[in-house]
Amino acid sequence: MTSSRSVRFFDSQFRRQLDAGEFALNPFEQAALPHLSGRVLDLGCGLGNLSLAAARRGCQVVAVDASPTAIDHLARVAGEEHLPLTAVEADVLEFEVSGSFDTAIAIGILMFVPCPDALALLDRLQRAVRPEGCAVVNVLVEGTTYLDMFDGDRYCLFAPDQLEKAFAGWTVLLSRSDEFQAPGGTVKRFATLVARRPSRP
Repeated sequence: MTSSRSVRFFDSQFRRQLDAGEFALNPFEQAALPHLSGRVLDLGCGLGNLSLAAARRGCQVVAVDASPTAIDHLARVAGEEHLPLTAVEADVLEFEVSGSFDTAIAIGILMFVPCPDALALLDRLQRAVRPEGCAVVNVLVEGTTYLDMFDGDRYCLFAPDQLEKAFAGWTVLLSRSDEFQAPGGTVKRFATLVARRPSRP
């Protein structure tokens, strides 16, 4: 289960973003958007900016997050705009993936659970992607020193090349590394991967 501390951290952040009207896609979402199509699963969707952008482009989206603030906002906007989007408030580790998807997304969520759970969730995400479909994954990697959003040792920092190894046999459409300064002289280091599942096993 994702930690309550992490949920509270982001629920508070989402309320601030809503109050400030901050709905721009972050750099990882901007990189992901061109690759989204068809039926989309967005695990750990956060405030839902990417999910909404995908739905506005005609994708059928299932967006999942544990934040009540995020899901309430997402459901309201989807309803007002009559978008093909289902917003689900759930812990991503407990969410039952139903059916298969043309695109499955996990941006900024796998780091919030212990590594065995993160790898199991990554495997579930991969299995949810249809042949010729895409997975979009973004994680924090080793060397990250900003840890305030985590609950004790309940987090996972991936090895820098771990995503590419996990998607061996898939066609890598995008692989990038990013580093950002964080409070207190700390840093966040990310790996982002977009990969297409082969048509045959």
